[in-house]
Amino acid sequence: MSFTQIARNCGRLAAALGTKRMASSAVVQSQAARMMHRIAVPAVANQVSQKFALRSYSAKRTIEDIKFRVLKVVSAYDKVTADKLKVDSHFINDLGLDSLDHVEVIMAMEDEFGFEIPDSDAEKLLKPADIIQYVADKEDVYE
Repeated sequence: MSFTQIARNCGRLAAALGTKRMASSAVVQSQAARMMHRIAVPAVANQVSQKFALRSYSAKRTIEDIKFRVLKVVSAYDKVTADKLKVDSHFINDLGLDSLDHVEVIMAMEDEFGFEIPDSDAEKLLKPADIIQYVADKEDVYE
C-alpha cells in the first residue's frame, strides 16, 4: 500500500466521519484522529520497514582469506588430490583436469564468492593463483 493510498483512505474516513453529526464535534474529531492513526501508522511503518531493510557488512577480505577459500574449493573437487594441489598448480597439466572439470571448478568459484565469472575471463583462469588474483581484483583487495 503506497503513501498515496493510505492518505486517500484516511481522507475518506475523515470525510465519512465528518458528515455524521454527533453531539460533540470534539469527540468525533478525536475519534477520527485516533482511528486514522490506527490505520495510517502501522501501514506506513510496515511499508517503510519493507523498503529499508537493514544490511550488515563484513570486514573486507584479505588475500590470505581468498587463497584459503580458493584452495578449499579446489581441494573439495573429487578429481584433485591434496598432494598435487598448490597455488601454482595448472588445472590441466598438473592436476589432470579436462575442460569440463575446469568449467565445474569455475562454477564452484562463482558459488563460493557470489559473482559470475564471464567465459572470456574463465578461459584465462588456469591456476588457483590466477583465480586468487582475479577475485582480489574483482573485490578490490590488495596486498
